[in-house]
Amino acid sequence: MTLPDPPSARSQTTAAPVVRARGLVKCFGALRAVDAVDFDIPAGRCFGFLGPNGAGKTTTLKMLMGLADFDAGELSVLGHALPAEARAIRARVGLVPQGDNLDPDFTVRENLFMYARFFGLSRSEVASRVDALLEFANLTHKAEARVDQLSGGMQRRLTIARALVNDPEVVILDEPTSGLDPQVRHVIWGRLAELRARGVTLVLTTHYMEEAERLCDELVVMDHGRILDQGSPGELIARHVEPDVIELRGAVSDGVFATLTSMALRVERHGTAVYVYTGAPGPILDFLGQPDGLTVIHRRAGLEDVFLHLTGRDLRE
Repeated sequence: MTLPDPPSARSQTTAAPVVRARGLVKCFGALRAVDAVDFDIPAGRCFGFLGPNGAGKTTTLKMLMGLADFDAGELSVLGHALPAEARAIRARVGLVPQGDNLDPDFTVRENLFMYARFFGLSRSEVASRVDALLEFANLTHKAEARVDQLSGGMQRRLTIARALVNDPEVVILDEPTSGLDPQVRHVIWGRLAELRARGVTLVLTTHYMEEAERLCDELVVMDHGRILDQGSPGELIARHVEPDVIELRGAVSDGVFATLTSMALRVERHGTAVYVYTGAPGPILDFLGQPDGLTVIHRRAGLEDVFLHLTGRDLRE
Protein backbone atom coordinates (compact mmCIF):
# COMPACT_ATOMS: atom_id res chain seq x y z
CA MET A 1 0.00 0.00 0.00
CA THR A 2 1.29 3.46 -0.91
CA LEU A 3 0.05 6.70 0.58
CA PRO A 4 0.27 9.76 -1.66
CA ASP A 5 3.41 11.81 -1.32
CA PRO A 6 2.92 14.77 1.05
CA PRO A 7 3.30 18.30 -0.29
CA SER A 8 6.77 18.54 1.24
CA ALA A 9 7.98 15.63 -0.88
CA ARG A 10 6.29 16.93 -4.03
CA SER A 11 7.35 20.56 -3.90
CA GLN A 12 10.37 20.84 -1.65
CA THR A 13 12.57 23.28 -3.54
CA THR A 14 14.62 25.09 -0.90
CA ALA A 15 16.92 24.19 1.95
CA ALA A 16 15.02 26.42 4.37
CA PRO A 17 14.28 24.65 7.68
CA VAL A 18 10.75 23.41 8.28
CA VAL A 19 10.96 24.63 11.88
CA ARG A 20 13.10 27.52 13.07
CA ALA A 21 13.37 28.62 16.72
CA ARG A 22 15.48 31.45 18.09
CA GLY A 23 15.68 32.44 21.76
CA LEU A 24 12.46 30.58 22.53
CA VAL A 25 11.25 31.08 26.12
CA LYS A 26 8.21 29.71 27.95
CA CYS A 27 7.56 30.48 31.61
CA PHE A 28 5.10 29.10 34.13
CA GLY A 29 5.31 31.65 36.89
CA ALA A 30 8.93 31.73 38.06
CA LEU A 31 9.74 28.48 36.23
CA ARG A 32 11.41 28.82 32.83
CA ALA A 33 10.15 25.60 31.27
CA VAL A 34 11.86 26.44 27.98
CA ASP A 35 14.88 28.66 28.44
CA ALA A 36 16.14 30.53 25.36
CA VAL A 37 16.51 27.56 23.00
CA ASP A 38 17.63 27.71 19.36
CA PHE A 39 17.17 24.94 16.79
CA ASP A 40 16.40 24.29 13.12
CA ILE A 41 14.58 21.22 11.80
CA PRO A 42 15.36 20.37 8.16
CA ALA A 43 12.65 19.11 5.80
CA GLY A 44 12.19 15.38 5.33
CA ARG A 45 14.15 14.40 8.43
CA CYS A 46 13.34 12.87 11.81
CA PHE A 47 14.27 15.28 14.59
CA GLY A 48 14.13 14.15 18.22
CA PHE A 49 13.90 15.78 21.63
CA LEU A 50 15.42 13.77 24.51
CA GLY A 51 15.34 14.73 28.15
CA PRO A 52 14.14 13.73 31.62
CA ASN A 53 10.60 14.45 32.80
CA GLY A 54 10.14 18.20 33.09
CA ALA A 55 12.97 19.00 30.67
CA GLY A 56 10.68 21.12 28.43
CA LYS A 57 10.17 18.68 25.56
CA THR A 58 6.37 18.51 25.51
CA THR A 59 6.09 22.26 26.11
CA THR A 60 8.29 22.84 23.06
CA LEU A 61 6.07 20.59 20.92
CA LYS A 62 2.95 22.41 22.08
CA MET A 63 4.49 25.71 21.03
CA LEU A 64 5.33 24.24 17.61
CA MET A 65 1.64 23.41 17.14
CA GLY A 66 0.46 26.81 18.33
CA LEU A 67 -1.19 25.12 21.33
CA ALA A 68 0.88 27.12 23.82
CA ASP A 69 2.07 30.71 23.68
CA PHE A 70 5.70 31.61 24.27
CA ASP A 71 7.04 34.53 26.29
CA ALA A 72 10.04 35.51 24.18
CA GLY A 73 11.89 34.59 21.02
CA GLU A 74 10.89 33.72 17.47
CA LEU A 75 9.30 30.55 16.14
CA SER A 76 8.21 29.63 12.62
CA VAL A 77 6.85 26.41 11.10
CA LEU A 78 6.68 25.86 7.33
CA GLY A 79 7.45 29.53 6.81
CA HIS A 80 4.56 30.70 9.02
CA ALA A 81 5.33 32.77 12.11
CA LEU A 82 3.84 31.79 15.45
CA PRO A 83 1.58 32.67 17.13
CA ALA A 84 0.02 34.87 14.42
CA GLU A 85 -0.30 32.11 11.81
CA ALA A 86 -1.02 29.13 14.06
CA ARG A 87 -4.17 28.18 12.16
CA ALA A 88 -2.32 27.95 8.85
CA ILE A 89 0.34 25.78 10.51
CA ARG A 90 -2.15 23.35 12.06
CA ALA A 91 -3.70 22.75 8.63
CA ARG A 92 -0.36 21.38 7.38
CA VAL A 93 0.81 19.52 10.50
CA GLY A 94 -0.25 16.22 12.08
CA LEU A 95 -0.18 15.66 15.85
CA VAL A 96 0.19 12.40 17.78
CA PRO A 97 -0.28 13.34 21.48
CA GLN A 98 1.13 11.40 24.43
CA GLY A 99 -2.24 9.87 25.27
CA ASP A 100 -4.72 8.42 22.79
CA ASN A 101 -7.72 10.80 22.75
CA LEU A 102 -9.82 8.86 20.26
CA ASP A 103 -13.61 9.19 20.31
CA PRO A 104 -15.03 6.04 21.96
CA ASP A 105 -18.50 6.68 20.47
CA PHE A 106 -17.29 6.09 16.90
CA THR A 107 -15.80 3.20 14.99
CA VAL A 108 -12.23 3.13 13.78
CA ARG A 109 -13.27 4.36 10.34
CA GLU A 110 -15.57 7.05 11.72
CA ASN A 111 -12.78 8.41 13.93
CA LEU A 112 -10.80 9.16 10.78
CA PHE A 113 -13.75 10.71 8.95
CA MET A 114 -14.73 12.87 11.94
CA TYR A 115 -11.18 14.11 12.40
CA ALA A 116 -11.05 15.10 8.72
CA ARG A 117 -13.97 17.46 9.34
CA PHE A 118 -11.76 19.60 11.59
CA PHE A 119 -9.80 20.44 8.43
CA GLY A 120 -12.93 21.15 6.37
CA LEU A 121 -12.55 17.92 4.41
CA SER A 122 -15.68 16.09 3.26
CA ARG A 123 -16.22 12.33 3.32
CA SER A 124 -15.94 12.14 -0.45
CA GLU A 125 -12.62 14.03 -0.40
CA VAL A 126 -10.98 11.69 2.09
CA ALA A 127 -12.74 8.36 1.45
CA SER A 128 -9.83 6.83 -0.48
CA ARG A 129 -7.31 8.33 1.94
CA VAL A 130 -9.14 6.78 4.91
CA ASP A 131 -8.96 3.36 3.26
CA ALA A 132 -5.25 3.85 2.62
CA LEU A 133 -4.64 4.95 6.22
CA LEU A 134 -6.49 1.93 7.60
CA GLU A 135 -4.21 -0.30 5.55
CA PHE A 136 -1.15 1.73 6.56
CA ALA A 137 -2.04 1.18 10.24
CA ASN A 138 -2.90 -2.52 9.74
CA LEU A 139 -6.46 -1.77 10.89
CA THR A 140 -8.55 -2.61 7.80
CA HIS A 141 -9.95 -5.67 9.58
CA LYS A 142 -10.98 -3.47 12.52
CA ALA A 143 -12.51 -0.63 10.48
CA GLU A 144 -16.03 -1.11 11.90
CA ALA A 145 -14.93 -1.88 15.48
CA ARG A 146 -15.44 0.59 18.29
CA VAL A 147 -12.35 2.10 19.89
CA ASP A 148 -12.93 0.31 23.21
CA GLN A 149 -12.66 -3.00 21.33
CA LEU A 150 -9.08 -2.24 20.26
CA SER A 151 -5.90 -3.20 22.04
CA GLY A 152 -3.56 -0.47 23.24
CA GLY A 153 -1.28 -0.99 20.27
CA MET A 154 -4.20 -0.75 17.83
CA GLN A 155 -5.38 2.48 19.43
CA ARG A 156 -1.88 3.92 19.11
CA ARG A 157 -1.71 2.98 15.43
CA LEU A 158 -5.12 4.57 14.89
CA THR A 159 -3.93 7.77 16.56
CA ILE A 160 -0.96 7.89 14.18
CA ALA A 161 -3.23 7.22 11.18
CA ARG A 162 -5.56 9.98 12.34
CA ALA A 163 -2.65 12.45 12.41
CA LEU A 164 -2.15 11.79 8.69
CA VAL A 165 -5.73 12.40 7.57
CA ASN A 166 -4.99 15.97 6.44
CA ASP A 167 -1.97 14.82 4.38
CA PRO A 168 0.48 16.74 6.61
CA GLU A 169 3.98 17.85 5.71
CA VAL A 170 5.13 17.62 9.33
CA VAL A 171 4.06 15.07 11.94
CA ILE A 172 4.71 15.83 15.61
CA LEU A 173 4.81 12.77 17.89
CA ASP A 174 4.92 13.01 21.68
CA GLU A 175 6.13 9.68 23.12
CA PRO A 176 4.65 7.70 20.20
CA THR A 177 5.37 4.21 21.60
CA SER A 178 5.20 4.81 25.35
CA GLY A 179 3.85 1.80 27.24
CA LEU A 180 3.67 -0.49 24.21
CA ASP A 181 5.14 -3.97 23.97
CA PRO A 182 8.23 -4.54 21.78
CA GLN A 183 6.29 -6.10 18.89
CA VAL A 184 3.93 -3.12 18.55
CA ARG A 185 6.82 -0.71 18.97
CA HIS A 186 8.69 -2.28 16.06
CA VAL A 187 5.57 -2.09 13.84
CA ILE A 188 5.18 1.61 14.61
CA TRP A 189 8.89 2.24 13.98
CA GLY A 190 8.44 0.68 10.57
CA ARG A 191 5.47 2.91 9.75
CA LEU A 192 7.33 6.05 10.88
CA ALA A 193 10.34 5.07 8.77
CA GLU A 194 7.99 4.78 5.77
CA LEU A 195 6.72 8.31 6.37
CA ARG A 196 10.24 9.70 6.60
CA ALA A 197 11.21 7.90 3.39
CA ARG A 198 8.30 9.64 1.63
CA GLY A 199 9.59 13.07 2.67
CA VAL A 200 7.41 13.72 5.73
CA THR A 201 9.26 15.62 8.46
CA LEU A 202 8.96 13.86 11.83
CA VAL A 203 9.42 15.64 15.16
CA LEU A 204 9.30 13.41 18.23
CA THR A 205 9.99 13.13 21.90
CA THR A 206 10.86 9.77 23.37
CA HIS A 207 12.30 8.11 26.46
CA TYR A 208 13.33 5.05 24.45
CA MET A 209 16.98 5.47 23.49
CA GLU A 210 16.76 2.63 20.95
CA GLU A 211 13.84 4.44 19.33
CA ALA A 212 15.84 7.65 19.04
CA GLU A 213 18.87 5.82 17.60
CA ARG A 214 16.73 3.98 15.04
CA LEU A 215 14.58 6.87 13.87
CA CYS A 216 16.31 10.19 14.45
CA ASP A 217 18.61 11.80 11.92
CA GLU A 218 19.32 14.52 14.46
CA LEU A 219 18.27 15.25 18.02
CA VAL A 220 18.72 17.57 20.95
CA VAL A 221 19.19 16.64 24.59
CA MET A 222 17.27 18.97 26.90
CA ASP A 223 17.28 19.48 30.65
CA HIS A 224 15.81 22.23 32.80
CA GLY A 225 14.48 23.93 29.67
CA ARG A 226 17.85 24.24 27.97
CA ILE A 227 19.45 22.39 25.07
CA LEU A 228 22.59 20.67 26.33
CA ASP A 229 23.78 19.46 22.93
CA GLN A 230 22.58 18.70 19.41
CA GLY A 231 23.69 16.31 16.68
CA SER A 232 23.12 12.93 15.09
CA PRO A 233 23.05 9.94 17.46
CA GLY A 234 26.50 8.90 16.26
CA GLU A 235 27.92 12.40 16.72
CA LEU A 236 26.58 12.68 20.26
CA ILE A 237 27.92 9.27 21.24
CA ALA A 238 31.37 10.07 19.85
CA ARG A 239 31.40 13.49 21.51
CA HIS A 240 30.35 12.56 25.03
CA VAL A 241 31.19 8.95 25.89
CA GLU A 242 33.96 6.44 25.36
CA PRO A 243 33.42 3.76 22.69
CA ASP A 244 33.04 0.76 25.04
CA VAL A 245 31.20 0.23 28.32
CA ILE A 246 31.78 -2.62 30.77
CA GLU A 247 29.00 -2.95 33.35
CA LEU A 248 29.70 -4.78 36.58
CA ARG A 249 26.79 -5.88 38.73
CA GLY A 250 27.42 -7.27 42.18
CA ALA A 251 29.95 -6.67 44.95
CA VAL A 252 32.94 -4.81 43.50
CA SER A 253 35.67 -4.46 46.12
CA ASP A 254 37.47 -1.19 46.71
CA GLY A 255 40.68 -2.79 45.45
CA VAL A 256 39.10 -3.90 42.16
CA PHE A 257 37.46 -0.49 41.79
CA ALA A 258 40.82 1.25 42.27
CA THR A 259 42.50 -0.99 39.66
CA LEU A 260 39.71 -0.37 37.16
CA THR A 261 40.07 3.38 37.74
CA SER A 262 43.76 3.15 36.84
CA MET A 263 43.01 1.16 33.67
CA ALA A 264 39.95 2.94 32.25
CA LEU A 265 39.22 6.43 31.01
CA ARG A 266 36.25 6.80 33.38
CA VAL A 267 34.70 4.62 36.11
CA GLU A 268 31.41 5.36 37.90
CA ARG A 269 29.74 3.56 40.78
CA HIS A 270 25.97 3.80 41.09
CA GLY A 271 24.40 1.67 43.80
CA THR A 272 25.50 -1.93 43.25
CA ALA A 273 26.57 -1.28 39.64
CA VAL A 274 29.93 -0.08 38.34
CA TYR A 275 30.28 1.37 34.82
CA VAL A 276 33.70 1.26 33.19
CA TYR A 277 34.11 3.50 30.12
CA THR A 278 37.08 2.71 27.90
CA GLY A 279 38.49 2.62 24.42
CA ALA A 280 40.49 -0.54 25.14
CA PRO A 281 38.21 -3.14 26.75
CA GLY A 282 40.52 -6.16 26.23
CA PRO A 283 42.94 -5.68 29.17
CA ILE A 284 40.07 -4.80 31.52
CA LEU A 285 38.10 -7.92 30.57
CA ASP A 286 41.28 -10.01 31.01
CA PHE A 287 41.79 -8.50 34.46
CA LEU A 288 38.21 -9.24 35.50
CA GLY A 289 38.20 -12.80 34.16
CA GLN A 290 35.13 -14.69 35.37
CA PRO A 291 34.71 -13.57 39.00
CA ASP A 292 32.23 -15.42 41.20
CA GLY A 293 29.13 -13.44 42.17
CA LEU A 294 29.81 -10.67 39.66
CA THR A 295 27.99 -10.13 36.37
CA VAL A 296 30.13 -8.58 33.63
CA ILE A 297 28.46 -7.06 30.55
CA HIS A 298 30.53 -5.63 27.71
CA ARG A 299 28.73 -3.45 25.14
CA ARG A 300 29.23 -0.55 22.77
CA ALA A 301 28.31 2.88 24.12
CA GLY A 302 24.92 4.23 23.09
CA LEU A 303 22.56 7.16 23.44
CA GLU A 304 21.52 6.07 26.91
CA ASP A 305 25.10 6.62 28.09
CA VAL A 306 25.04 10.10 26.51
CA PHE A 307 21.68 10.85 28.11
CA LEU A 308 22.83 9.83 31.59
CA HIS A 309 26.19 11.59 31.19
CA LEU A 310 24.53 14.89 30.25
CA THR A 311 21.46 14.82 32.53
CA GLY A 312 22.69 12.70 35.45
CA ARG A 313 21.36 9.54 37.04
CA ASP A 314 19.27 11.11 39.81
CA LEU A 315 15.61 10.07 39.86
CA ARG A 316 13.24 12.72 38.45
CA GLU A 317 9.70 12.96 39.82
